[in-house]
Amino acid sequence: MFLYNSASPFGFPSISHHFISVSTKESTESMLENVLRNASMVDKTVIITTLNDAWAEPGSIFDLFLESFHKGNQTKKLLNHLVVVTLDQKAYTRCLALHSHCFQLETKGDNFTSEAFFMTPDYLNMMWRRIEFLSSVLTLGYNFVFTDSDIMWLRNPFTEFYKDADFQIACDFFNGNSYDLKNLPNGGFTYVKSNERTIWFYKFWFNSKDAYPNMHDQDVLNQIKMDPVISKMKLSIRFLSTAYFGGFCQVSRDLNKVSTMHSNCCVGLENKINDLRILLEDWRKYMALPENQKKQSHSTWSVPQSCR
Repeated sequence: MFLYNSASPFGFPSISHHFISVSTKESTESMLENVLRNASMVDKTVIITTLNDAWAEPGSIFDLFLESFHKGNQTKKLLNHLVVVTLDQKAYTRCLALHSHCFQLETKGDNFTSEAFFMTPDYLNMMWRRIEFLSSVLTLGYNFVFTDSDIMWLRNPFTEFYKDADFQIACDFFNGNSYDLKNLPNGGFTYVKSNERTIWFYKFWFNSKDAYPNMHDQDVLNQIKMDPVISKMKLSIRFLSTAYFGGFCQVSRDLNKVSTMHSNCCVGLENKINDLRILLEDWRKYMALPENQKKQSHSTWSVPQSCR
């Protein structure tokens, strides 16, 4: 499962001080702001993913992730707004060789270079540091789409987002009602607008981990999403349909609709790599069809296979 990330010592009261910048010339906050500013869309929105050495190796997840933007329908331009947050020097070096907007975080006493397996202490640590880091981005005034790098970007997802929502999240399983809190969310893909409600919510989410020890962020979200305090704060939450934001848990069957595909419900780096390669080949064949045949096509995915 993906190795996650980050929290940073930006001086905000709720932010951990475990992280240190690799730069001795600028503060972490200034470095991050520079990267965010350079990658930002006009409305201060960025796309964020995280990366460590295991996922950055040639032929691994990061290569497939970037390839999806190049093979996707009108997605290549979105790379201009992608910030890759790296957790070790090797991943940072590889990012710089392939991409324009890279930001390195290091941790004191933690080693995030290898694969972190589901629900191990390293996995849980990375999940919660991701929430802290994203809280910092919101506090700096930036909206973000957070995406796991084992998500393939096949179409521009911004056309499918809800305009009135503060917090939008993909699902492992979607029940057809985007307002229904009983949907099963997946924290690997979120679109969040920076405002007082979302800044409060990410702090509330992170602090809730103490009430639910040994749970990862997604399970804690399932515990707190119906808390009356969230309703009182008037946070607008919407769940994204798997018809557009699919994955191996609940596959998006209509290739004329799909925006992203996630190798969720899949354990093991090699299994993910194998099936994502097949997925991109399926997509290549679909994109090669004439436009009139695409609309009439009953093309479907050959995956999951190794991830079955």
